[in-house]
Amino acid sequence: MADRLGFVDVCSGAGGLASGLESAGFSPVLLLDNKRQACETLRANRPHWNVVCEDLNDFLPDEYPETLDVDLLSAGLPRVKSWAAVGRSDSDQELRLLTATIYLVHSIQPRALLLENLPALVESPSYTGIRDFVEEELAHLGYRFYWFVLNAADFGVPQERRQGLLVALRKQRSRAFTPPVPTVDEHVPVGRALLPSMRARGWRDADAWASQASSVAPTLVGGSENRGGADLGPSGTKRAWARMGVNAGALADEVPGADYDWPRSADPAQMVKITVDQAALLQAFPADWRITGRKTARYRQIGHATPPPVGKALGAAIATALRSPTCT
Repeated sequence: MADRLGFVDVCSGAGGLASGLESAGFSPVLLLDNKRQACETLRANRPHWNVVCEDLNDFLPDEYPETLDVDLLSAGLPRVKSWAAVGRSDSDQELRLLTATIYLVHSIQPRALLLENLPALVESPSYTGIRDFVEEELAHLGYRFYWFVLNAADFGVPQERRQGLLVALRKQRSRAFTPPVPTVDEHVPVGRALLPSMRARGWRDADAWASQASSVAPTLVGGSENRGGADLGPSGTKRAWARMGVNAGALADEVPGADYDWPRSADPAQMVKITVDQAALLQAFPADWRITGRKTARYRQIGHATPPPVGKALGAAIATALRSPTCT
């Protein structure tokens, strides 16, 4: 096997992007996140990883010389607001972290950069100014860049999750990069993804439930840190879940057991709830990946994560470019 490539990952969260990059042949030099619970999750799964629990805005790479001149800088940044909310003051923090990541490129001089966020960052005219800033900074540093959007469902994730991506590489290898192409011929529906777990405690109607949960999941959202308990999203998302027989207003502590009497009701309040562990399955985390914390904290980490299969596909495409012969 070829030598593994090194990467620095910022805003690492529960490690979805880092896990995917690891599967693609990368090894983390350092992972950074400012949330204690996320740092605990990373350390619980990979005790040997170098996890720094610190705010990106305060991070000084000179204090961590192993990060300098690394192969890849990756960032699953907090989501910018949708086009309808652009300009509100509560979007400022997300844009500050995006700006800090670009300035970090100046400091550590990675061979490649990977940023993941909402499609709006790539597509919305409201973000033209920030895209112009990013492009000017990267061009000045000698990078070529690619903006594109992927859907996680195209990579075997049982979820409709469109993601806005920026990949930049030094000019010598930039032309060798091609955005990843879908890895599955058909999308994985919720019922198929969750059936084994729904059967786990002997629920006799698990197969019948799964057969009508025949679509991919709506996008999982982690919600605000200042908000109450975990649910699966806003009103429109809850209606989509209800069409699959899922009560999206809360999360269950366990899957239905052998004595559960499924009411088969059209009332969402009477429908089955999924568990936090099942949400992790819908985000396509590895089966042995442990999300630490209490229920709401665990769900928020999952909802904010990059699905690992998407990280793996992106990592493989970037690794191919980095290992290609140099060109001009």
